[in-house]
Amino acid sequence: MNSQPDPSAPADDGDDPLMVRLQEGDQRAFELLVARHQGALFRFFLAKTGDRQLSEDLTQETLLKVFDQAWDYLPTGRFRGWMFRMARNLLIDNFRRRSSDALVRAVDPGPEQESPLLGLAEELDSPLQKADQREIHRLVDQWLAEFPEDQRLTFCLHHFLGLSLPEVAEILETNVATTKSRLRLAREKLREKLIHRGVLE
Repeated sequence: MNSQPDPSAPADDGDDPLMVRLQEGDQRAFELLVARHQGALFRFFLAKTGDRQLSEDLTQETLLKVFDQAWDYLPTGRFRGWMFRMARNLLIDNFRRRSSDALVRAVDPGPEQESPLLGLAEELDSPLQKADQREIHRLVDQWLAEFPEDQRLTFCLHHFLGLSLPEVAEILETNVATTKSRLRLAREKLREKLIHRGVLE
């Protein structure tokens, strides 16, 4: 974790001239930027995901974004911050897709699997009515889609991907207290909706 660069740190003196050269069409400048930063990007993603292949893919995707959006960069000495903001956004997009996939599995886990929503219901102090499980799962899917994104992402990353609150806080670049608050709000909203549907007492 500590090997990750500080995205707010000033860029090395050579980054801005390389970006200017890239904006002018110098392909060699991009190769030098890749050589300079791909290792730090890979370590950043690996620390967050623990998946080497995914980290390599996200590193390449970030570098391609650097190339594609080079025209948008202003040489103000903040290249690393600009690049790592793109990296963080890709990371969040990836987790959003994974949490959506996990939510689909929770809504319709298959005949031999138990839905994570059952565990959530127990955590909310009452089991789901078994006869209505699939209907409730689909309703929960719909309800989550109505929540603010920060609450929905916090809930899905924690409940459906099994990430700890500190891990969720790090991914969403907030603190644990805020993460707990977002999770509590999402749970309270779900509880109210489940009570309204007569699933919880």
